[in-house]
Amino acid sequence: MAIGMAQQRGSSVYVYDENNHQLWTRTGELQGYTSGNVTIKIGSTLYMYDEKGRQVGTRHC
Repeated sequence: MAIGMAQQRGSSVYVYDENNHQLWTRTGELQGYTSGNVTIKIGSTLYMYDEKGRQVGTRHC
């Protein structure tokens, strides 16, 4: 299952698969996404999540 789209709505980021089914949601500011991960900014930290919503990395900005 791959990420098809990530969308900012208000203060939340919604992530969908290639069939437009919602995979997961998080609070924060969407920075970007690929078919394999989504980057969300929360405060001064970037969090990277995989298609299952598991955190796979962080980076202070």
